[in-house]
Amino acid sequence: MAITIVPPPILEAFGLDCTHYKIERFGSGLINNTFKLSNNLGRRRDEFILQRINTHVFKNPEAILENHRRASEYLAAHHPDYFFIAPVPLKDGKFLLNWHGDYWRMLPFVAHTFSVNEASEPLQASEAARQFGRLAHNLAGIDLSQFIPTIPNFHNLTLRYSAFQSAVSDADEERKERAAELIEAFEQHSRIPITYEELKTDGDFPDRLMHHDTKINNVLLDDKTGEGVCVIDLDTLMPGKLISDIGDMVRTYVSPVSEEETDFGKIIIRDDYYEALMKGYLPEMGNTLTNTEKEMLFYAGQFMIYMQGIRFLTDFLNRDIYYPVRYPLHNYNRAKNQLTLLQRLDEKESVLKKIIRKYLK
Repeated sequence: MAITIVPPPILEAFGLDCTHYKIERFGSGLINNTFKLSNNLGRRRDEFILQRINTHVFKNPEAILENHRRASEYLAAHHPDYFFIAPVPLKDGKFLLNWHGDYWRMLPFVAHTFSVNEASEPLQASEAARQFGRLAHNLAGIDLSQFIPTIPNFHNLTLRYSAFQSAVSDADEERKERAAELIEAFEQHSRIPITYEELKTDGDFPDRLMHHDTKINNVLLDDKTGEGVCVIDLDTLMPGKLISDIGDMVRTYVSPVSEEETDFGKIIIRDDYYEALMKGYLPEMGNTLTNTEKEMLFYAGQFMIYMQGIRFLTDFLNRDIYYPVRYPLHNYNRAKNQLTLLQRLDEKESVLKKIIRKYLK
């Protein structure tokens, strides 16, 4: 349920006087309820972002703040000049408020920045990728054993593929018949989940602390220069594989249209955006990439596009129980959209791998 009013005791728990703040809904996020707190005394440094965490999505909100805190402390100790948004503590020193069963956290508001929901020029893609690469590089030495998955199996393609196969077996005949060509097309790409299964046990393909949601609106850009400032929305900061972050950027940056587009002829791979992405990300990672990770950079796009496609198709076959839909074939069309994007990516494999090699040097 969306919250439209913030009770005064919540601000007081963070040591703020509610009479000194204007509170307004903020951003376009669909998961958490987000508010901007503006100091009505005119002190820009005293502006904050306040969020109620969606516990239907994040079953363990304590893990979110604990992961965030550990990353913040590590970066402050090992990369003190790196700009990372640390959580704001409560008066009792903790970082998460449980108020009548709702969980709240507070972050500093970063002034003179903006975000975009879609990349409208290659520079934006490059700057966003640079920020995600810098974060991954700076966290490369952290002890992963202390981090808790905030969404278990979030990018586990083995699990997603198994769910897809079960949905095909259990679907009613009408939906199965309607989706027959899509089912066959995704099955023809089964090498993608097989490769993932092989990579999970490859000693040269390490776990890293990954963001797991590298859409471009999770980077703040400078409102004057357009340069990347910092990464935001760290709810899914948890151990994972490099292909998650690279793949999600490929999936969401390189096509001029989103997964909602039903004019499939508009789905293309923009070489200049793909190059901007790799130009931003790979130099930041420096020499931390293993040989296997380098070999899997093109596969990363296949991995994420395929996984999202079968998730949409699985939901269609399961009668639309997970993703909100606006019309009967909504998930079917989303799956077809992602299959088309995967096909366009494969068609440009040689061109895109040449771009990757250029920025690995």
